[in-house]
Amino acid sequence: MKTIDSLGDLRGKRVLVRSDFNVPLDGTTITDDGRIRAALPTLRRLADAGARVVVTAHLGRPKGTPDAAYSLAPVAARLGELLGKEVRLAEDVTGPSAQATVAGLSDGEVALVENVRFDARETSKVDAEREELAGELAALADAFVSDGFGVVHRKQASVYDVAKVLPAAAGDLVLTEVESLSRATTDPQRPYAVVLGGSKVSDKLGVIENLLTKADRLLIGGGMVFTFLAAQGHSVGSSLLEEDQVDTVKGYLADAEKNGVEIVLPTDIVAADSFAADARHRTVPADAIPDGTMGLDIGPASGAEFAAKLADAKTIAWNGPMGVFEFDAFAGGTRAVAQGIVDATAAGAFSIVGGGDSAAAVRALGFDEAGFSHISTGGGASLELLEGKVLPGLQVLED
Repeated sequence: MKTIDSLGDLRGKRVLVRSDFNVPLDGTTITDDGRIRAALPTLRRLADAGARVVVTAHLGRPKGTPDAAYSLAPVAARLGELLGKEVRLAEDVTGPSAQATVAGLSDGEVALVENVRFDARETSKVDAEREELAGELAALADAFVSDGFGVVHRKQASVYDVAKVLPAAAGDLVLTEVESLSRATTDPQRPYAVVLGGSKVSDKLGVIENLLTKADRLLIGGGMVFTFLAAQGHSVGSSLLEEDQVDTVKGYLADAEKNGVEIVLPTDIVAADSFAADARHRTVPADAIPDGTMGLDIGPASGAEFAAKLADAKTIAWNGPMGVFEFDAFAGGTRAVAQGIVDATAAGAFSIVGGGDSAAAVRALGFDEAGFSHISTGGGASLELLEGKVLPGLQVLED
């Protein structure tokens, strides 16, 4: 892929940067600024080179129209704090305010235009509509740097189409993400262990299929595990279950056995009477979940077993929490897996935390991010790379 160096001398040039600032908010308070901090190296590099940096990003799903609840104002304020300089926020995406804000930039300054998804053309399925917005974004800049890894799997105006209009390059974050994930997809050091969690099997069908030909060991937790348990003939009470995927999972179990891939499922489950932080709960055997209860975490014995299965791994990829880690009573499994990965990394393993909820869990549970080799900023994008897909936002940056 083309890099920032390919853009030449950037002093005085307007550089449009697509970042991923889709951060969680509690009202107007950012509760996890990990994605903003991940963008800093590229933004600082450009500013230090004398570029006039124009950042475009999205927040939430505002349905193609301005919505104050999804304004990037909190992001602009936090980004300014982290950069140690004012970051002006335009009131629109490409309109008069954006044009005036960009025109007012001096060398080394950074501005942010308003949420790009306030414009419905950003996510349009009609090429001409996306291309029209891309043309307006391109008019704000002399070059484009793609640094929002969390969106490179999307064929969107600010990700894909604008890169076809302006001289374009991958930012440092995107390059680091691709390099790190490639270590888990191209000739990984073995044993290669993958931990998959999250709510639904259907979200990870392609990933599982691909990993059944690449990984040595798959550890399954989260809500998706109940479809695996059902495929083995076990009752799962009122736990999350995708009945339409049971036969598919049976096929996965058969393929794993045929390919010599070890699938590790929990032996115990923390089952609760309801989905609530203070719900009554108890640890039960995974093959004997009582009717009327729902599994909200893997149990302590399973957490210990998962950690043991990671101990000798040389490459580890983790995508999806083991339970409802936001509730303390159901965070034990995710904590055990995270600690197991930290321990394996300290022993020499290369470890990837695959963005999204997994990255949020690492921070929420108080782990030092330095304990993992790489924490991805893109849940969906990292999944699609693990699945072996070609991502349009990366393909358009190739030499």
